[in-house]
Amino acid sequence: MPDVFVNYRTGDEESAATMIARELARRFGSERIFFASDSIKLGHRFPVELIRAVEECEALLAVIGPRWAEVRGADGRPAFEAEQDWTRREIRSALERGILVVPVLVGKATRIDHAVLPDDLRELADCQYRRFDHRNAGSDLTSLGDDLARLLPELGAVDRDARAARERGEAKSRKKSSRDAGHTRMRTRDVEQRVRGGIGNLNGDLSGTFVNEPQGPVNTGPGHQYNAPHFQGDNSGVQFTAGDNSGTVHQRFEHDRRRSDDDR
Repeated sequence: MPDVFVNYRTGDEESAATMIARELARRFGSERIFFASDSIKLGHRFPVELIRAVEECEALLAVIGPRWAEVRGADGRPAFEAEQDWTRREIRSALERGILVVPVLVGKATRIDHAVLPDDLRELADCQYRRFDHRNAGSDLTSLGDDLARLLPELGAVDRDARAARERGEAKSRKKSSRDAGHTRMRTRDVEQRVRGGIGNLNGDLSGTFVNEPQGPVNTGPGHQYNAPHFQGDNSGVQFTAGDNSGTVHQRFEHDRRRSDDDR
């Protein structure tokens, strides 16, 4: 059973109607969109198929171009004035059923004047319309499809574009999660390497900055420093530095002090 019936008038914007029907069929499935030239199978009786489809659909799109009201019938009168005009019969049936009827104004077509319509079609002029321009076909078709997907839950449930958008979003989310996990593993590995490399025996306030150098770690913060670098002198003594990082540095020179005592 089709959800959307695409109504159009031969001789007026048939190409636009074809584009609309085929794009909706791509997005929602061909079985849900009725378009006479594509939907009626070879050898089937088109009057029966047209009546069945318009009586079962949930929405009708009336594709209306600049010549819609000007196309003439065999008798020379406007085609829509004839009771048996198929375009008129399809719209009338949809209006009588009270289903969604959307005029799609193509190109330079303007709102239809109530005065030019037969009585059974005058309600068509009151229906909210959408526009379709060949120059903006992509965006206009997307907008029309989005509207139908919102208004008809059955279409929304099979919307291929919405499903593809969800899948792209999920794939992007998975890729981001994988990338974030990789960064976390890299940071963890870096920390482990630093720990294995040794950062000394730390005590006190650890709010300072620790810099790994070949000589060992240096605490540049206000805490105590242990394992400070030792500088070896000659065989008679050791020179070293020690401090609490408070700004004062104490130096002792054991070898020099012993020489001074001997001189006395």
